[in-house]
Amino acid sequence: MFRYQALKTKCRITLSGEMTIYTAAEQKEKICEVLDDPRDLEINLSGVNEIDSAGIQILMLAKKSRARKQHKLTLVEHSQDVLDALETLGLVPYFGDPVVISDN
Repeated sequence: MFRYQALKTKCRITLSGEMTIYTAAEQKEKICEVLDDPRDLEINLSGVNEIDSAGIQILMLAKKSRARKQHKLTLVEHSQDVLDALETLGLVPYFGDPVVISDN
């Protein structure tokens, strides 16, 4: 699931369910629609219960795209599945976000 909120000073995307090869195309399209917004972007990952390399690639694409435009992107409330994938791939430092595991 994808939920988008535009707030005064930032935008928030909340993702839940799978971030896998089976959902990647749809998620990429939705995330790319908001990458040009100059407000800070926060992606809440607390509801992500499965992630594979396709899901990680979407997050990397978002991070790279935002950095290229000098716009901020922060991943927040990592689920244990997301954290495990980022640690396994050695990507926690790439994103540089404080790692706070959600209660979900």
